[in-house]
Amino acid sequence: MDYETVSPPDFGRSLTGIGVNLLCRDVRAMAGFLQSVFGLEVFRLSDDFAIIRHGGMLVQLHSDATYRAHPLLGLLPELPPRGAGAQIYLFGLDPDAAVARADPDSVIEPPADKPHGLREATILSPEGYAFSPACPS
Repeated sequence: MDYETVSPPDFGRSLTGIGVNLLCRDVRAMAGFLQSVFGLEVFRLSDDFAIIRHGGMLVQLHSDATYRAHPLLGLLPELPPRGAGAQIYLFGLDPDAAVARADPDSVIEPPADKPHGLREATILSPEGYAFSPACPS
């Protein structure tokens, strides 16, 4: 599927499994963070929307304005961080390399080998979402 040209209805009908939508004050900044720190692919980038791909997984970034009629918008905190309590794993990515590319102030958990067999780190996005690149240790 060509994510740059697919129509919204066709894209929506193609989705399966679990979907992740992240509400963002600044879609472009969030997409830039995901691309520069983790090397994720960015499609259909605009002020209001982006499709992010990591392997076979898709994440959609939506501006607050796109959710103006959705009840979730009213539940967002006025001040960041927004993503407290959610951790998004990016399996197959080197946590040491991601931390080296990240703003040092955004690294809340440095790379470490964990008892469950993964080496992982945790990096906060500009919106306060926790992303954890992880690979086998």
